[in-house]
Formats: sequence, structure tokens, C-alpha cells
Amino acid sequence: MSDYNKLNNITGWIIFILATTVYALTVEPTASFWDCGEFIAVSYKLEVPHPPGAPFFLLLGRLFSFLAMGDTTQVAYWINMLSVLSSGFTVLFLFWSITHLAKKLVTPDTNYTNFVIIGSGLIGALSYTFSDSFWFSAVEAEVYGMSSFFTAFVVWAMLKWENIKDPSDENRWMILIAYMVGLSIGVHLLNLVTVPALGLVYYFKKREKLSTRGIITTLIASGAIVLIIMEGVIPGLPSFAGKMEIFFVNNLGLPFGSGIIFFAALFIGGLVYGIYYSIKSSNATLNTILVSFAFIVIGYSSYSIVLIRSNYNPPIDENNPEDVLSYVSYLKREQYGSRPLLHGQLFTADIVDQKKGAPVYTKGEEKYEITDYKLEYIYNPEHTTILPRAYSNQPGHVQRYREILGLKNGEKPSFADNLAYMFKHQLGTMYFRYFMWNFAGRASDIQGADWVGLNDAFEKVPSMLEENKGRNIFFMIPLMLGIIGLTFQYYKDPRNFAFVGLLFFLTGAAIVLYLNSPPTEPRERDYIYAGSYYAYAFWIGLGFIAIFKGIMAVIKKGVPAAAIALVICLSAPIIMASEGWDDHDRSNRYFSVDSAKNFLASCEENAIIFTGGDNDTFPLWYVQEVEGFRTDVRVIVLSYFNTDWYIAQMMRDAYESKPLPFGLTLDNYKQGGLNDYLPLVERQNIKGGTMNAAQFIKLIKEEHPALAVPTSISSYNSVPAKNFYLPVDSAKVMELGIIPEQFASRLSDRMTWSMKGRGLEKKDLAILDLIVNNNWERPIYFNNTSASSVNFNLKDYMVQEGNAFRLLPIRNQTSGEMFVNTDIMFDNMINNFHWRELDNPTVYYSEDYRNFVLNHRASFNTLIQNLLAEGKTEKAREAILKCLEFMPDNVIRYDHFSVQQVGYLILVGEEEKATEMAELISTRSDEMLTYLYSTGNLDRFELQKNLISLSELARTFRGTENLELASKYEELFRKHYELMQ
Repeated sequence: MSDYNKLNNITGWIIFILATTVYALTVEPTASFWDCGEFIAVSYKLEVPHPPGAPFFLLLGRLFSFLAMGDTTQVAYWINMLSVLSSGFTVLFLFWSITHLAKKLVTPDTNYTNFVIIGSGLIGALSYTFSDSFWFSAVEAEVYGMSSFFTAFVVWAMLKWENIKDPSDENRWMILIAYMVGLSIGVHLLNLVTVPALGLVYYFKKREKLSTRGIITTLIASGAIVLIIMEGVIPGLPSFAGKMEIFFVNNLGLPFGSGIIFFAALFIGGLVYGIYYSIKSSNATLNTILVSFAFIVIGYSSYSIVLIRSNYNPPIDENNPEDVLSYVSYLKREQYGSRPLLHGQLFTADIVDQKKGAPVYTKGEEKYEITDYKLEYIYNPEHTTILPRAYSNQPGHVQRYREILGLKNGEKPSFADNLAYMFKHQLGTMYFRYFMWNFAGRASDIQGADWVGLNDAFEKVPSMLEENKGRNIFFMIPLMLGIIGLTFQYYKDPRNFAFVGLLFFLTGAAIVLYLNSPPTEPRERDYIYAGSYYAYAFWIGLGFIAIFKGIMAVIKKGVPAAAIALVICLSAPIIMASEGWDDHDRSNRYFSVDSAKNFLASCEENAIIFTGGDNDTFPLWYVQEVEGFRTDVRVIVLSYFNTDWYIAQMMRDAYESKPLPFGLTLDNYKQGGLNDYLPLVERQNIKGGTMNAAQFIKLIKEEHPALAVPTSISSYNSVPAKNFYLPVDSAKVMELGIIPEQFASRLSDRMTWSMKGRGLEKKDLAILDLIVNNNWERPIYFNNTSASSVNFNLKDYMVQEGNAFRLLPIRNQTSGEMFVNTDIMFDNMINNFHWRELDNPTVYYSEDYRNFVLNHRASFNTLIQNLLAEGKTEKAREAILKCLEFMPDNVIRYDHFSVQQVGYLILVGEEEKATEMAELISTRSDEMLTYLYSTGNLDRFELQKNLISLSELARTFRGTENLELASKYEELFRKHYELMQ
């Protein structure tokens, strides 16, 4: 046994070193897209991220950032390394957990026993090491790598506990597990779903004779533990403390904080006394429960950092949870709303009534004041159901529900349709497809890509898919090995099969049912279910034992049989590593950060820039907070601008950026006030249906009764006209020198615009307030997302100066089109923009990165087009050649934006390059269209994109009188267009 333990430990650490080395070699050197930029920024300065936060991850991230030794460009790398190490330890504890279960399936004390047990752990651990979703999270600063570590650790610890004989030692291990569960809360809540599976291990050890009743009781008790933690501890303790605080301050007249102090004293005192009593009464069970609970709370106490740092008002302070009431809202993620789980509306349900719910308290001058009430919506009962899955009434979601279920417009979904959506889309597309990505193969890295089976693996596909690095073909080897392993364990060790099976279900399908996701997501969410793939890795490892026993039955020799089985089974992790390396290797990839710098570099000094979603914003936060790049620019997240806490933050300094020039006060923007949403209620007395924007802001500030609309619950302001105008002091504007000389004749003394919808959100009111009161003193910019999202058609007054659009009182006569300041834009894109490693063909750019590159390519097209229109042919030539240099085809393939560049190349005298580009684009379009028709995959967007490319090429060459090429592309277009009819 001692030899086995030594071998098991040494092999485990070798696998840890191997996995950690793999992740270290492929780690991203800077902040990747999505939440990583935010997590790195808030870790570096211990700021407050989006709810519910990850304070323990941030604390460790802060420690790792010290390894950068003051070099801010290395901070992201070292915080990414936190995920690398966490993931390496995950693989280590997975290996030891697999070998623990493998020992139960192997004949002891033979010359091959140790070899087979270690081989099982090796195959399973390496397969998980190279699994698509886990590898993805292991090389970036996200919480999922560390969350997986906590999952792997508590599973390993529970299996270790299973072998302990001394009851006192058992209790120590239970307390350790409780502490790790508490710490994991400060990273991610996914670890909690393992508790019922761990409960089975406890029950199996304590009861030799099993019963259905005992198993059900164990699962109920384990589920209760999860509920106690998720509802009683995480939001429950702060919620109760908040109620006590309100009572002490509002009812007893005591100072702020008195209720919290009393609650803390009562809670800690009660817990200490309970532990003391359990010791005095020699009640080991009660003592273990109370001490375990105490350690969960100690681990959970990392959340105190959220309150502490929020009270210092850091630049990133999401939700501003600086008192216990806002803190509870932060923990409950109330800003994201809720989804119906057991009963609720279908997507066709109408709101027939609403009632006032619980009050919302806000800290006032002397007490907590009710500033709003939560609304409870009542839906048409004919359109509600149990277990509602197809529930969202957002227009895009409704359309997608109907596409998935084959329902016509106006057709009500039945309960069977509701369940069909759950099985077909939520469990099928949004879970099983991801599962198959990891163990069967993936068609590409394009969002919505399917998994790849055996037939698909040998299919001839277009070069665009064949050369896509995200196309991984595993020939279903890992999948089949896992199926063999789960079948083997089911027959040979049903108890541990139940444990692994429950773990697999709880970390996969159960999460799908709990999340109840809408039909579309901004990105693929496979990383959420990495715990399920972790559980499946157990079965892949145990599959090795099953294959060994099968070979052993034939050749009757243990060591040769084990060696043959090992060679066969190693094919799984080897093929996963070889196929997955190119699309998981993020070394030398910088464009997420460079694109953020390019947004900021597009702005004049002391500017204000509006952004849209996560990828528009989080990299900008990173470059400002960590690298200190262009901290004079104030970044405003448009969606956050709907909240009073965010507007309050915009009213104070941030680095070199002064407060925004609001005319309205914070009281005008408070949540639950008059201006959360202002519906359009047109007044006949407004001349021409157009209102002075400055006058409207003045009426809002005065809370003028002319704007009020009363309701049964309260009242709110309205918008009296759909159209607005703003007088412009032309002389002052010219003095400021902000109008480019070539646009001086377009300067308008009156800006006019109209609303897009039937009302204004708070963010729209805030933008209107800024435009009115800024007086053109600070440059205001929009990125492409925010320019389209704001509820005013302001694009007529925007000037493109790079990747950002500046608001100026000059109007383009062509509605919906923007001016382009070619001098500034040329200088920004050629001299001020960043393009690190974008010309390196060895660097992998995923779809997110490619899309941002394509945005830059589109900006180049805009610049080139306007340079040609201004007769600046040589500058246009330089711009297009730089574009091809910065973003070559062998790194970022030519796309539908490149089709326009064919014509531009001809106009600047680069006919040879134009013809070469046209041939590549036409060949690829022909391949893709042929493939789509042959497979019956009539993706209309993909079809139209490629048809338009062929049509545009034909038009371009006909315009240059190259009839041979024009006829060639016209023929290709006609061939495919006719097939589309």
C-alpha cells in the first residue's frame, strides 16, 4: 500500500506539472474579451465588479498582480496565471479522485494493480485537461478555473473522508470541506451544487444496508443544506441584518449602523455559545455542524471586501453596495431580474395587472427612506403554466421561440411545446451540444456551431471551415470511452456510479433547468457546465479499466493487457490535445486590449465616450485602470446609465476626468422617482410638435406638473413631444475650434432630432441633459453600439474620427449618414492605433477577436471611400495598403468588408492586388454556397452574405470594363441565386 500511495502521489504531481505547463504555455498574455478585463481591473485595485461579485478571486488576483513587479503591462498575465494554477490543481485532485474510485474496480495485490489504477487516473485527468470548455477557462482571468478547483477539492476531500476510520478525524475533514465551500462562495456558487452528491458518499459510508427511503432522505437533507447556504446564508444573513438595521434606525431612532452591530453581536454570540454548549455537553454531531457552519461563514466573510471598498468610492463601483440594503440587492443580483422556474408566464402572456410589492429602502439623511416599490406583474392565467420554459416576451426571443417550435405568429404554445423547447433547445442546443463539443468534436468556433460526429468528421467542407482552428475532430473517441466507463461502473460499483452520475447531473442538466435560459445568448455558455465535463472525466478514466479487463479476458496476461489498454485509451487525450492546441493557444494575442486603446485613441482630450455591451466596455476599463491609458476620457456604459448609482458616480472626479456637466440633480435621477421611464404623451400646444430640449430639461428639474402622468400607484413624468431642437451659439462653437474647416459651412444654429421609440429611458434623459448642458466644451463620442442604441436619431450630427463618432452641431444632408474627418481619422488609424501581432499567422483569433478586427476593416473602408471622394487618391492608396498590412488574409481572412476593397484597390492603381483578392473571395463564396446547398443548411445570413459578395465583385469589374472577370462572377452569382429560389 505504501508503494501505491507513493506512486499515486508522485504521478498526481507530475500530471499537475504537465497540466499547469500546458496552460502556462497557452495562457493569454493580457486581458481577453468578456468579463476578464473587468476582473483584472477590479482585482488590481480591489474595486467592485458586477453582482454578485467574486471577492475571494479578487483578493487572490490582487496578490498575483504583485508578481508583475510594477510593470502594469504584466498585471493581466499574472492574474491570468491564477486561473492557470487553479486549473492545474483541479486536474491534480481529479486524478486522485479517479484513482480512489478505480481502486474499488481492480483486483488488489496483483502485479498490474497499481499500473491499472494509475492508468485510469491518468486517462481521465488528461482528458479533462484538454477538454474544450475547461481549457478555455484555464487560460484567462475568469472565475471558472478557480471554481472548478473548489469543486475538485471538495469531491477529493469527501472521498478521502470515506476512508477515515477515526470519528474525530472524520469531523476535521468535514470542517475542512465546509470551509472550502465557504471560500468558494467568494468565487462562484457552482460548487454548492456538488453537496447532494457528497451527501450520497456520506450515506453510503454510514449505512451498509441501503434503502430507497434512506437515499431520498439523504438527498432532501443535502438539498436543504444547499438552500440554507444559498438562501439562508448568502442573502439571508444580510437581509435579516438589513431588516434589523431599518427597525433600529427608523423605529427606535438609533444611529446608522446600530442594527448591524446588534445583529453581528447576536449572531456571533449565539454561534459561539452554541459551540461552547456542544463541547460542554460532549455532543460531537452538534459541534461538527456548528463549527462547520462557522467555517462556512468565515469563508463567506470575504464578501466584506465589497462593502469596505464600495465605501471608498473607487472608479469601478458597480451598484454602489456601500450600505447593508444596497449590499443585499447586490448579493441577490436584483438588477438582472428573475426568471420563472416552477410556475409562470409563457411568452404569449399579457400583463393584465400589477400590484405594489415590497418597499425599496434607501439611506437618507437621518433614516432609511422608501424610494420605490417592487412591482409584481399579474399575467393572463390562460397563458401561464407549471415549469415555464418558453417565457420571455422580448421581441427577438419571441421570434426565436416560434422558429424553434414551428409556431405561426399569434399561435399560442401548448404545454407540450413548452416542454419541447426545454428538451430540444435548453437541454439539447444549450447543453448537449456543448457536451459533445468536449468529447466528440466541434464544427468551428463560429457561434452556433454544431458538434461533429463520425460522419461529419470525414465530410468535405469549405476552406473557411476546414481552416477554422476551432474545428476539432475527436472521432468521438473520448465520448465512447466515457460511455464504456459509465456502463462498467454501473454494473461493477453501483454506489459510486450513483455518486458520479448525480454529480454529472447536478453540474449539467440541473443547472440548465435552474437557469431557465432564454433562446438566445450574447455568447456560447459552455463554460458554465465544466463541472459536468469534470464528472464525465471520471468515466473516461474508468473506461480504461473496462478496456483492460476486456483485453485481459482474451490474452490472460495482466501487464501486457494494461499496456495495450493504455495505448488505446491514451488516444483520447492525445487527439484532444493535438486538435485543441491551435484554438486554445492564446499566446501573443493582444487585440482585445489594442482595440480598446483604439477606441480611446479615437477621442480628443478630456472626452466622454458612450459604450454598449461587455466587450465594448471591459477592455476599456482594463487599459485605463491597469495600464493607465487615456484616463482623461470618461467611459460611460449606456446600460448602466439607467441607474441612479451610476449617474452619481459620473458626478464625481475619476483620474484626470472631471464630473460630467449635468444640469439635473441626483434627485432627478433617483431610482423610483419621476424619471425612470418617460412615456411619450404628445401635447397639442407645442408648436410644430417640436420642443426645445433645454426647456424640457428645465421642466424636469422643476418637476413641473405639466409633465406629470398620475397612476394608481404613483406618478411619473412624460415626454410632451416626439421631436426636439437645441439652439446652437454658432459664434461660440467656432471660437472653441471644434468644427473642422471643411465642415464649417455645415455648422447649424439649430440641431433637430426625434425620438426613435415611444418614450425615454433614464439613460436617454441623461444623454439629453449632457448634450444641453455641455455647451460643446467637452467632446462627446459614441461607439458604434451606443450610437445605434441611444433613443435619438443623432447620427446626422456625428463625425467619424477613427472607431468613435463625435457629436458636433453640423448636419449631414443625407439622413442617417455621418461625416468623416479624414485628416484626423487617417492620423488616428495609421499613426495612433495599435496593431500588435495582428499580422502574425501563428496567433489564434477567435470569433470575438475577428469581429473586432472586421470593425476596424470597416472603419478603413469608410476612411478610404471618403479619401477617394475628396480626391486624396495617394492617401487612400496608403490607407488600403496599411489595412492589408495590418490585417492580412492569412491571419484574418478576407470577408464581406474586403469585397469593397477590391474596387478601392482598382481606383488607387493596385489592379493586381484587386484581382488576387477577388479570386480568393469568389472561390470561398462559391465553396460555401455549394456546401450550404448540398447539406440543406440554408442559413439565410450566410447565403445572402456570399451572394452579395459575388454580385458586388461582378458589379465592380463591370464598372472597370473588365468584362471577363465580371462575366465570371455574374455566372457564379446566377448559378447560386437560382438554387436559392
